[in-house]
Amino acid sequence: MSAVSEDAVRTALHGVLDPELRRPIDELGMLRSVTVDGGRVTVGVLLTIAGCPLRSTIEQDVAAALRTVPGVEEAVVDLDVMTPEQRKELKDRLRPGRGIPFSRPDSLTKVFAVASGKGGVGKSSVTVNLACELAARGLRVGIVDADVHGFSVPGLLGATGTPTQVDDMILPPIAHGVKVISIGMFVQGNQPVVWRGPMLHRALEQFLGDVYFGDLDVLFLDLPPGTGDVAISVSQLLPNAELLVVTTPQAAAAEVAERAGTVSAQTAQRVAGVIENMSGLTLPDGTVMDLFGSGGGQRVAERLTAALGTPVGLLGQVPLDVALRAGGDAGTPIVLSDPGSPAAVALRAIADRLAAQPRHLAGRRLGVTPTV
Repeated sequence: MSAVSEDAVRTALHGVLDPELRRPIDELGMLRSVTVDGGRVTVGVLLTIAGCPLRSTIEQDVAAALRTVPGVEEAVVDLDVMTPEQRKELKDRLRPGRGIPFSRPDSLTKVFAVASGKGGVGKSSVTVNLACELAARGLRVGIVDADVHGFSVPGLLGATGTPTQVDDMILPPIAHGVKVISIGMFVQGNQPVVWRGPMLHRALEQFLGDVYFGDLDVLFLDLPPGTGDVAISVSQLLPNAELLVVTTPQAAAAEVAERAGTVSAQTAQRVAGVIENMSGLTLPDGTVMDLFGSGGGQRVAERLTAALGTPVGLLGQVPLDVALRAGGDAGTPIVLSDPGSPAAVALRAIADRLAAQPRHLAGRRLGVTPTV
């Protein structure tokens, strides 16, 4: 049998990703050593913190990678913990500058702030399903649950993990391929969060600046209903964020949703479109019952177009669907649990439209130098 090649071992280990950072462990400085002794290979791996919740996953992934190398008869994984200096090097590598990365002029992350005029229109369900659908297509997606008082995203996603704190950097849990952070991950049980405006702003600022999401293609913010403190904070912290306005067909809900959209006139944000949820219920005989009326989404789109002076389209209408509610209760969004259902089809069509929207280049440096 031929000797084990150390180069082959290191090549195999390059394919091992840290389950939280989603980067190769050798690029993160986590690969401490590789020792080859005949068919026995010992690999030293540095964990970011002593209480790393996914240490067994890392150990198993490294061992599995070693077993793919020809000649390896025994794989030994020796786990240790980074020193404070090594953690600082890691943080400097991941976050070369402080602040909110998504607000930088060169950021290519599409940021959608999902808003509604009133509660109970299914805004969080829409957010979670759109995020999971885009992640299933291979995009890198994150969610910030900005509804501090009424957080529901962890439950809808089935996100049971807890954030990992590496000094002042927070690594968000991942559910269904989506990185997510919520105040619900920091409170015990169903304890209410009783905070006023300044604390809400600071929490949002910390979620956006201290949580390491990595290079995202899309970031969703699930906003609280209305036009209060958090909506204003988002416009200040993420001026390039685009609004997705969610409403039901009901006239009263549409009227309030219009107010949530017209906030963009004061914050100079773009409204990416309107989504009508709970648009109708298909009965067993095939007929559709409009439990909440009809036409609300289209009216909001038309009124926002007139008020803002720019086209605002109706991105889609999501019908009432028992499977949508059941998927949320089970923590498996309907686009994953029942992709052929009417609601899932409508949500996937909306995701198509969001994915097709170009990233705006206004204010971004293109790195082009004119020649004389």
